[in-house]
Amino acid sequence: MMEEAQYFAPVNTDEHGEVTVELATSHPGFADPVYRARRNAIARLALDHRRGDPVPETEYTAEEQEVWRVVSRELAAKHRRYAVGEFLAAKERLGLPEDRIPQLQEVSEMLRPLTGFRYLPAAGLVPLRDFYGSLADFYFHSTQYIRHHSTPFYTPEPDVIHEVIGHGNTLASDRFAALYRVAGHAARRVETQEALEFVSKVFWFTLEFGVMAEAGELKAYGAGILSSYGEIEEFRGMTIRPLDLAAMGTTEYDITKYQDVLFRAESMDHLEEVAGGFWADCDDESIARITRSTVRT
Repeated sequence: MMEEAQYFAPVNTDEHGEVTVELATSHPGFADPVYRARRNAIARLALDHRRGDPVPETEYTAEEQEVWRVVSRELAAKHRRYAVGEFLAAKERLGLPEDRIPQLQEVSEMLRPLTGFRYLPAAGLVPLRDFYGSLADFYFHSTQYIRHHSTPFYTPEPDVIHEVIGHGNTLASDRFAALYRVAGHAARRVETQEALEFVSKVFWFTLEFGVMAEAGELKAYGAGILSSYGEIEEFRGMTIRPLDLAAMGTTEYDITKYQDVLFRAESMDHLEEVAGGFWADCDDESIARITRSTVRT
């Protein structure tokens, strides 16, 4: 899996209409039949959903609710230490519950008056262009399941903690939400797969795993870092490079481990100028020029 829109667990529907989420043998929930049945049922809810309808509710178990409480509490402390001010202000503005898992429809109703964004449930893999293109329409595709209770601080795939605590809080910021939207417009504008992947990689190294200089410290603003109990403690020790479109758009990464190369914005203004300016104006030709210049150097 190399993109935010792609998930490790393929979702299959057989000839009888039965939905199965194919978990890898290494997945913490692989040997748990109750968890696997719930994953299948949750995937079915997303497959049956139609855009414009309310997001169907998911009933979470007591164990799953406890995972949310534990991770929310631990991340809250880490956010105060490591997150940029724009994220902290957005988090306070949104006011997610910390004692229970919020429904996606509930979070949509909290977000929409703030920045216009709302959630679409995702059963599994969402085509790259659909995932990013939906951002232009104020929609964010999100999973509804939560990680297995045996590993509350680890998930091999994006779950509702990542999607809501990471992205949901970020989307409560007018400035970050505007960047999501302009990235969505860029994904719709470009035509080739290569250009689309370049757009998505810039998103990955900014809104997923971006870091920023703030008050003399290195802080995190990427949703992937801010929703990861372990990675948020480690990002300052990674290789930190200046914000650079050519490098971000052509750097390969491995989602199965902590990101060891990160790109630093010097401020929100800097991020908006570089990433936001790129997404606002890019097309296939301009991206090809950037890529060619990177190859030559």
